[in-house]
Amino acid sequence: MRPAPLTSLVLSTLLALAGCGEPDWRTKDIASLMPPLAFTLTDERGETVEADRYRGEVTLLFFGYTHCPDVCPVTLARLAGQVREFPAERRDDVRVLFVSVDPERDDPERLSAYTEAFGPAVVGLTGRPAQLGALTRRYRVTYGYGEKDAAGGYAVSHPSGVFVFDRDGEARLLIRDGDAPEAVRHDLERLLAEEG
Repeated sequence: MRPAPLTSLVLSTLLALAGCGEPDWRTKDIASLMPPLAFTLTDERGETVEADRYRGEVTLLFFGYTHCPDVCPVTLARLAGQVREFPAERRDDVRVLFVSVDPERDDPERLSAYTEAFGPAVVGLTGRPAQLGALTRRYRVTYGYGEKDAAGGYAVSHPSGVFVFDRDGEARLLIRDGDAPEAVRHDLERLLAEEG
C-alpha cells in the first residue's frame, strides 16, 4: 500500500527538521570526544601560562618541534595564512598554540624566533616532560624521539592533526592533513560567529 501524498510530505518534512540542529562541519567534529583545553606550560617569553589565558578566542592546538623538516612549518604556514585572510577585526580572535614536544632543544628564545616567522597569531609553548606528557595523554596523542645522529640531531615523531577549541575552551574540531583550506576557513568562521 502506497502512503498518501500528505503522509509522505509530513514524513519528509519531519526528517528534514530532525537534521536542522546539526552543524554542517567540514572538518572532524570532536565535541563529544575530547575534554576542554587545559594545561600549564611555558610560553616563548619564558612565562608560565595556563589555558585560561586563551579563553574568549578560538584556539588551535598543534604539537610539533622547531627542527621539524616539513609537517610543522607547512601546517603553521597554512594556519597563519588562514588567520591573515580574516577581516582585521577577527584576526585577534584566533590563536594558534604551537606546543613543542622537544623541550631539550626548543627553549623560549628558539620558540620565539621560530613562531615569529608565522606572524602574531602563532604562539610557541613548551614544558617539562611531565607537563607535555599530561597534555598529550589528555588529547590521546603520542610523541617520541629518534636515535641521535653523529651531530646530535634527532627526529621527533608527533601528531599532525590540529585540535580546535571554541571561545569557552571546549574541544570542537580536529583539522586533518587532508582537509581543504576552504573547509578549514568555513569551520573557523562558524566558530568565530558563535557567542562565547
